[in-house]
Amino acid sequence: MARAKALAIGLVVLVSMGPRFLCAAGVVAARASLYSSYGDQLNRLAEWCEKRQLPEAAEQLKAWLPRRDPDQLTLFVLPSSEAPTDKDKSSKSDWRKRWQVLRDDQADALVALARQAVSEHRPSLAYELVTEAVRENPDHKQGRRLLGYIKFRDAWHTPFEVRQLSGNKVWHEKFGWLPKSQVERYAKGQRNYQGRWMPAAEEADLRHDLKRGWRIESDHYIVTTNHSLEEGVRLARRLETLYAIWQQVFVAYLADEAELARRFEGRLPRREPRQHNVVYYRSREEYNDALRSRQPQIEITLGIYFGNEQMAHFFAGKDQEAGTLYHEATHQLFQETRPVVPDVARNENFWIVEGIACYMESLAEGQGYYTLGGRDAGRIQAARERLLKDEFYVPLAQLVLIGMEGLQRDSRLPKLYSESAGLTTFLMQDSGGRYRDPLVRYLDAIYTGRATTKTLAEATGTDYETLDRQYREYMSRSEPADEGKSKSPR
Repeated sequence: MARAKALAIGLVVLVSMGPRFLCAAGVVAARASLYSSYGDQLNRLAEWCEKRQLPEAAEQLKAWLPRRDPDQLTLFVLPSSEAPTDKDKSSKSDWRKRWQVLRDDQADALVALARQAVSEHRPSLAYELVTEAVRENPDHKQGRRLLGYIKFRDAWHTPFEVRQLSGNKVWHEKFGWLPKSQVERYAKGQRNYQGRWMPAAEEADLRHDLKRGWRIESDHYIVTTNHSLEEGVRLARRLETLYAIWQQVFVAYLADEAELARRFEGRLPRREPRQHNVVYYRSREEYNDALRSRQPQIEITLGIYFGNEQMAHFFAGKDQEAGTLYHEATHQLFQETRPVVPDVARNENFWIVEGIACYMESLAEGQGYYTLGGRDAGRIQAARERLLKDEFYVPLAQLVLIGMEGLQRDSRLPKLYSESAGLTTFLMQDSGGRYRDPLVRYLDAIYTGRATTKTLAEATGTDYETLDRQYREYMSRSEPADEGKSKSPR
């Protein structure tokens, strides 16, 4: 509650225009109305393009808004930098100019709508709305500053990017950050190792030993690998995507009351986010050999995070799974982005620690957007089958009593994992995400050692028997509408 009040004060400063499309039904309905109106405008502009023999433009306009499933989060990841849009408007075609007017108006409305999200105590949704606003207008000053960007050399960048650019480095999609003077030689297959230029194959031989491996830095990660520079950069990019999604969904966990207030006032965060260490092995065999002493059952894992070492480990090859990457990297983010207690949820409430990581396994990429959750994503199908067909369900009042060691030693472990994934999806998605921010407060209490067996009920304002019943109703609902139906925002 205190966090939401602080956000509200800050957001009043951020937004000067009055919000459009607000209604008594709340911000979710208001957002649906806003996007419905915008979708109609895009369709009319697409028809205008078709009449003028501009089929590609019409298709781009029709595809701009993804169809939103109410049982999923539909999220956007912004490019690392964007040049201002007003610089080249004069050279744009007429349809693009018309679209930009609509986009600018939509961006202002989305930022204004974030104000209502704050008043409804939904900081995560507010942050999501601002991200959508910047997608529409990449040069939206208020939105960019709220998200932590800095204007540098006529474009928006993160503080980390500004430091790299100031050091005369540039970002290359294959090679990561390089001195500008070296890009051409790298593209020709040459590599610089300890000040000496050599063919790429020779450098690869020298870096087979992980101690001499490649070290790839990005905004939030340091990836060490003996596989290849290119694969290390690709992994860093995937992890940065996960971070961008995770930050939107869990911003109220990531930043405290004062920090969120500063962001919504348009000021930069007091301190930059830390970089998280990831080791990426060339093969499963090297991964097993390196970690067996720390985890005797390492052969059955596809990736692992050691909280006491603050290090995540993965390996290359066909056995690797995206879901495992997202699962373990989620553990790392919750553990390392703020001070937490040792042995999180050791005695109780451990289900949600695994449940939220299982939920993040569902991250999927669409055409220009990402989704989380969904009635058929990740482990949700197994959870539905065990609940409705097998009649397996541990009531929440009992589930919250189980701590880390109790869960890991339980003979029902696979079933409990499925149930935890299902319950988390329900709490994140049901009824427009009504329990989403209460769930974040629950996680906050768990990782800071303040949670009791009553905390989830207190955070949601709902007793466990009611949550049990609502979960069963959620899982029993019919399948999502088919693809042929019209787009409808969450």
